[in-house]
Amino acid sequence: MEFLYKELNTAVKFDKRIDNTEIPDYITKNLSNIFELRPYQKKAFSRFIYYLENNNFEDKQNKPYSLMFNMATGSGKTMIMAGLILYLYKQGYRKFLFFVNSTNIISKTIDNFINIRSSKYLFNKNSISFDGKIVNIKQVVNFEDANKDDINICFTTIQKLHSDIYAEKENSITIEDFREQKIVFISDEAHHINTKTRKQTEIAKLSKPSWENTIERIFNQNLDNILLEFTATLDYEHKNIAEKYKPKVIFRYDLREFKDDKYSKDVNLLRSDLSDENRILQAVILNQYKQDIALKNGINLKPVILFKAQKLIAESLENKNKFHKLIENLTNEQILYIKENSGVRIIQKAFAFYEKNNTSISQFKKKLQQNFAETNCISVNENNLDRKTLKKNDKNQLVEQQFILNSLEDKNNPIRAIFAVNKLNEGWDVLNLFDIVRLYKTRDSKGGKAGKTTMAEAQLIGRGARYSPFKINEDQDKFKRKYDKPNHKNELKIIEELHYHTIEDSKYISELKKALVESGIFDDENEYKQLELALKKEFKQTVFYEKAVVYGNEKKKNNYKKIQSFKDLGVSKSSIKFKLHSGKGQIIVAFDKNDEIKEEENNINIEGKDVKLSFIPQHIIKNAIAKNDFFKFNNLKKFFPNLKSNSRFISSKDYLSGLKIIFTGTDKRLKNITNFDYLLALSDLLSDIKQEITGNLHDYYGTDGFTQIHKIKDKFTNVSLKINKNSERAVSQSNFVKNKDWYVYDDNFGTSEQKKFVEMFARRIEKINRKYKEIYLIRNESQFKIYDKKGTGFEPDFVLFFKQKENPYIVFQMFIEPKGVHLKKHDKWKEDFLLEIRERFKDKILEYNSDKYRLTAVKFYSNKEENEFVKAFEEALFE
Repeated sequence: MEFLYKELNTAVKFDKRIDNTEIPDYITKNLSNIFELRPYQKKAFSRFIYYLENNNFEDKQNKPYSLMFNMATGSGKTMIMAGLILYLYKQGYRKFLFFVNSTNIISKTIDNFINIRSSKYLFNKNSISFDGKIVNIKQVVNFEDANKDDINICFTTIQKLHSDIYAEKENSITIEDFREQKIVFISDEAHHINTKTRKQTEIAKLSKPSWENTIERIFNQNLDNILLEFTATLDYEHKNIAEKYKPKVIFRYDLREFKDDKYSKDVNLLRSDLSDENRILQAVILNQYKQDIALKNGINLKPVILFKAQKLIAESLENKNKFHKLIENLTNEQILYIKENSGVRIIQKAFAFYEKNNTSISQFKKKLQQNFAETNCISVNENNLDRKTLKKNDKNQLVEQQFILNSLEDKNNPIRAIFAVNKLNEGWDVLNLFDIVRLYKTRDSKGGKAGKTTMAEAQLIGRGARYSPFKINEDQDKFKRKYDKPNHKNELKIIEELHYHTIEDSKYISELKKALVESGIFDDENEYKQLELALKKEFKQTVFYEKAVVYGNEKKKNNYKKIQSFKDLGVSKSSIKFKLHSGKGQIIVAFDKNDEIKEEENNINIEGKDVKLSFIPQHIIKNAIAKNDFFKFNNLKKFFPNLKSNSRFISSKDYLSGLKIIFTGTDKRLKNITNFDYLLALSDLLSDIKQEITGNLHDYYGTDGFTQIHKIKDKFTNVSLKINKNSERAVSQSNFVKNKDWYVYDDNFGTSEQKKFVEMFARRIEKINRKYKEIYLIRNESQFKIYDKKGTGFEPDFVLFFKQKENPYIVFQMFIEPKGVHLKKHDKWKEDFLLEIRERFKDKILEYNSDKYRLTAVKFYSNKEENEFVKAFEEALFE
C-alpha cells in the first residue's frame, strides 16, 4: 500500500480536479486578507475537499476519518487548520478540540484563532459569515458550553486531556463528551502521540494507558468524528509509523520543497576561529548591519538574535550576564579588533557599508549599546510553563513572556536578543530571527552520525529560517526570496539569510550540514549543479545588442477612489430572472396503460414581467440588504469609497436603482407579486452582485500599455543557475545551439518542452530568413516579467526578435511559452494573456528613437501539438 499523498499524486495526472477543486468563498472570504493563500496551501485545501466529497478512492478509510498534513515548519499549518475549521463548519461541525503537547503552542494558537487584536489572527477581523449570517468563534472549557450556531474550540494539552479522561474532575472533559456528538480533533505537533505505535508490541498494548491510545479511545466514540493531525517531522523511516500513516497522509510539503519554492531564508553557517566574546560581538555587528541595510531601503525591520546554551539554564543565564557586560562596557578597540581580525567576507562588507555612510566606530558603538541594551533582551529558560506550583506573579510573568515571544515582529516589541536552552526548539513562530549563536563546543555524535543535540540544532535552524516578508516594488512577491542568483549581489540579499554562528570545527560542521541536508533546509552540494549561461560574444558585438530594447508593462496598485458606480467596478449584471411558482400540479398514475399522460385541462402559460428596483418599496430592499452582511455600509465603503449612504446605494441608478428583476410565471402570479416574492428575488440579485464585485476585485493590475522600455543589454545578461542534477533542466543543449547565430545564449538549460521548441524553431529558420533579418531568440531565465489584468506576473520562456527586410523595417517582439500538455489547463490564463497581447497590438506600432516595434505573441507550444503551434506561429509571422 502506498501513502495516500502518493496515490493522489498519481491520480492527479488523470483527474486534474484533485489539485484544482474550487476553494469555496466561505473559506477565502472568512480568512484574514493579510495572509494571502499560497499555491501549496490551496493544493492542501483542494485535496482535502476532493477526498471528503468523493468516494472513488479504493483505499478510502472507513469512518471515522483520520488524516495527516505533513508540512514544513513555517509553511502555515495553522492557516490550513483555520480554513478546515471553516469548511467543516459548513458541513455541520460545531465542536473542535485542539490539543498539543505544550502550553506555549496553545497560547500562540489562541492568538491565531480567538484573539482578534493579535497581529497573527487568522480569521477575517471584520466578521465571519456563512450565507449572510454572522458566526462567532468561541473558546470553551468543555462542550457543555458550546453554542449550536458558533464555532466552539476547546484548547488543551495532550497531558491534560489524558489526565481528564482517566481522573474525572469538575468542568473537565470526560469520555461522555465524545459519545453523542460529532467533534473535529485537531492535533498539532502530532508526532508526539505515537509512543504505542513506535513500540507496537503486545506488552505495549496491555500496558497502562498512553497519550496515543487515549486519543484513539475518544476519537472512536463517534463515527462522524474527524481527526486532523499536523506535524513537520513525521518519521517515514520507522516501519510502524509508516504503516500507521500510509492511509492518512493526505498532503506532504517538506522543508526542501518549502525552501526550493523560495518561502524560507537561505541558511549560512558562519564559522570563525574567535573567542566566545568576539563571536558574540561579530554576530551583533552582523545583526545590526541587517537592520541598517533594511532601513536604507525603506524596510522597517527589527532583526532578532538568539544565543543558545546547550543543556543548563545556569549556562544560559551566565551567557546573558556576560553579554550585558560586553555591551555596557563595549569599547572602540573591541569593534576594531573584529574589523581587523575577522576573515568573514560579509563582516568586512558591513564595515565597508558604515565607512561609506560616514558612521564612525564611536557612533556605531553607541548604536549597538542602545539597540542591545538589557531592556531589549529576554531570557526564556523556565523549566516548565505548566507547573501548578508557580506563584501568581510568576504565572503572570510567564504569560507576559509568552506574549513577547509571540509578537517579536510587532513594531512596539523592543526585543533584539534572546537567551535560551531548548525552550524554543518547537512551537515557536518567528519571522525576524536572523542570527543564532551557538555558545558551546561539545558534540554528541556517534559513528559519524549526528546526535540528538545536533538534530535539535538543525530543527531550531529550520524554525529560524522562516522568511521575513518585504518588497520594495509592486512586482515582487513579499513572501518569497527575491535575490537568489542571478540577483544575489543585491545588498538586500543579507535580509534573506539566516546565519548560524559557530566555532571553527570541521567535524561538527560536517555533522550539522548532514543534519540540515536531511531536514531539507540545506542543499546537498552533491545534489545540485552550478551552471553558467553566457551571452555569445558574437551577439554582444551586434548593433542590436547595443541599441535594441524590450517592451514590458507595469504592475500597479488598484485605486478604488475613482469608483462611482457598479459599472466602474466592472459589474455587468443589470438584471436577473426570477421564477414565480404557480402552485399548479397534477397526479400521474404510475401503472396507467395508456400511452399518453393525461394533462389537466388548464395548461400553464408562462409569461414575463420586468420590475425595476426603483419600483420595489425601499423597506423590502433594506430587509434584503440586512440579510446579507456583505452589503453592510462599512463593507460597501471598501469597494465604493465615494458612496455617501445606504439610501444612495438603494436609490441611485449607479447602484441598485439601475437594476431590474425579470419575473416569470403565470399571468395570475405576475399580477399578484407579493412582498415575499420581492424579498426572495432581491436576495438572489444581491448574491449575484456580490459575486461580481468580489470577482472583479484585485489589489493590482497590469497596465494595458507596454510603456516600460528596457535595453536588451541591461535586461538580458549572463546568468548563474543552480539546478538539481537529476532534473531534465540539467541536461545541456550547447552542442545544438552553439553554432546557431540566432540563439543568443551559449546553452539552454530549459525543460524538455523548451528544448523541443528550440529544435522546432531551427527547422523553420530558413523560411523565416526569407522575410526577416536580425533574428534573435532569447531565453528568459526570470529576467523579464509581464503582468495580466489582475497584476499576476508572467515570465515568458522566450522572447523572439526579428526585423522586416523591406520597409518600414519594423522590429517584431514575440512572446513564446512552451508548455507540457498536462500543464495547459492549469496555466490557461497565461495563454489567454498571450493571445490578448497579440490582438491588442496587431495594429499598433511603438516607436523608440528612430526604431519601430510591434508586439505580438502566440499560443502555447507543446511537442505533442506541434503542428497546431506551427500553424499559429506562421500566421503570426506572415500575417
